[in-house]
Amino acid sequence: MLKIDPLSELLDRSVNEVIVRENAIKRLKEGRKLRVKFGIDPTAPDLHLGHLVPLLKLKAFQDLGHAVVFIIGDFTAMIGDPTGRNELRKPLTREETKKNAQDYLAQASRVIDVKKMEVHYNSEWLDKLGISGFYELLSKVTIQRALERDDFQKRLKEDNDITILESIYPLMQGYDSVAIKADLEIGGTDQKFNLLMGRRIQRRYDQPEQDIMTLWLIEGTDGVRKMSKSYGNYIALDDVPAEMYGKVMSIPDTLIVKYLTTFSSRTMPEIDQLSELWKTDRINFPARDLKMALARDVVSLCHGKKEAMHAEAEFIRIFQKKDAPSEIKEKKLKKEEWQIFELLVECGLASSKSEARRLVEGGGVKVDDEKMLDPKKPLRVGKKPLLIQVGKRHFIKVKHET
Repeated sequence: MLKIDPLSELLDRSVNEVIVRENAIKRLKEGRKLRVKFGIDPTAPDLHLGHLVPLLKLKAFQDLGHAVVFIIGDFTAMIGDPTGRNELRKPLTREETKKNAQDYLAQASRVIDVKKMEVHYNSEWLDKLGISGFYELLSKVTIQRALERDDFQKRLKEDNDITILESIYPLMQGYDSVAIKADLEIGGTDQKFNLLMGRRIQRRYDQPEQDIMTLWLIEGTDGVRKMSKSYGNYIALDDVPAEMYGKVMSIPDTLIVKYLTTFSSRTMPEIDQLSELWKTDRINFPARDLKMALARDVVSLCHGKKEAMHAEAEFIRIFQKKDAPSEIKEKKLKKEEWQIFELLVECGLASSKSEARRLVEGGGVKVDDEKMLDPKKPLRVGKKPLLIQVGKRHFIKVKHET
């Protein structure tokens, strides 16, 4: 029987740093019900696995009976968090923020019970500060302290603008901690400056300082850059199970243990045992087997165990047995004569004609298992369906609409 340390699972798993660790341990051992804060400025409504890191940590606290306080930054989003930016961030309207927040919470509900969270918009208290309250908040921190963050220093060196509004963003995020009397705040490692500011602001308002927990940032499927839609290296929560399973299988081996630690429901001793087996016996337990276990866990987390098993069966069918999927979307077309690159765009397998040409010329397109090499190759769509395959995972059948 593998021994589990609940405190270590909570404070170490997917965690970069806890400040002040000794104080957090003391509070947890006292059996106190902590108010655990997490805030977002919902700049986009679509989530990927990187967004799950704080949500899963919140769930861990929630499962232990602590109060999760979820802050939606509808007020601060109108300023724009400058974290990690070399230029001004476009602010959002209240309407955009609320729409994005609704979508965010709907997707977050896959992994955490949102009905058991306290959900607040920070306009609840920031709108009510008034000019005198705003002046008081600004008096709590010096300009030197506000500008010492790394991204501001980089912009100053490059002679890029920093607005006064941007410089006070961390103060407002810090005031959120005062408003909800946070005991602990979590966020990515890139949020450390803002989280520390929460401690400072609480101290200046004569409140006990929150502890902070910085969490791992997750690299995307390229294994290099932070997971992001703009880099195209993301695994979206809205990906269908088979697509999600395939994307997890495509990650480099160097990320397997990190992904298991972050997204698997297995305990850390179980993960350590699996990773040790992989390192010492790669002939009988290759990376593929470990990735398949990981892919099952990820799809189970987002879609359920039944969907995960079905996605695995489809993966084995397509990639190991080289068969087509058991279920393939069929599209009926009015036109009979096509060139292959036009057909790819029409079927949504390429976003543009130039992308379609690149896919064909790169050898990534097959029609009825015949590799296409000429983007202008003529095809006739008749009553018998043509099976089009792009890459390893994308299939569609096309036939003439009669």
